[in-house]
Amino acid sequence: MEGNAKEPAIRTIMMPRDTNPLGCIFGGHIVSLIDQAAVQCAMNVANCNFVTKLIREVEFIEPVNVGDVVSFYGAVISVGRTSICVRIEVEAQHMKRSMQPKSVTSAELVLVAVDDRGRPVPVEACDSTALG
Repeated sequence: MEGNAKEPAIRTIMMPRDTNPLGCIFGGHIVSLIDQAAVQCAMNVANCNFVTKLIREVEFIEPVNVGDVVSFYGAVISVGRTSICVRIEVEAQHMKRSMQPKSVTSAELVLVAVDDRGRPVPVEACDSTALG
């Protein structure tokens, strides 16, 4: 996300418990945080319960290491009748090498608004807030 003037949906420090056998952060942990960040972005559009329907185009660009400060930035791509498509860009500040943030992962997700029984509902039926 150019300039990253906006606040991230999530910012966290990577911990040793989240490493893979190679010693870098397990990709599944990053995907879990991407999913959480996408829900945060969708909830900025509509105050609904959201479930993840699809995660696509996950690209792991660079490894993330223990101690890195990782930020998850989101942007709503489109809003459908019952779904919202969100793009998440992940940046890490590699504390041991450089404080300069680097792009490490990106993904696109489709989230569906659901009622208390898990059935799709129109996004517009939720307590909507202004985009942006």
